[in-house]
Amino acid sequence: MPEMQLGIIKARFADIIWTNEPLSSRKLAELAEAELGWKESTSYTILKRLCQRGLFQNVNRTVTS
Repeated sequence: MPEMQLGIIKARFADIIWTNEPLSSRKLAELAEAELGWKESTSYTILKRLCQRGLFQNVNRTVTS
C-alpha cells in the first residue's frame, strides 16, 4: 500500500478515531465537533473520504482503523 499523507486537520481527526476506536460514527461526529468545531456533515464527509482511501472502516456505523 502506498504511503498516505494527511493534512494537519485530517490527522487530528484520525487521532480522534485512533484514540477512541472502536466508536460509533455519531460519537465520532460529537468528538470532532468538540475538538475541531466541525458540523456533523463535515465529519461524515471526511470519514467517508478516509474510508475510501482504506485508512478506516465504517461498518454498521462503527468506525475502526
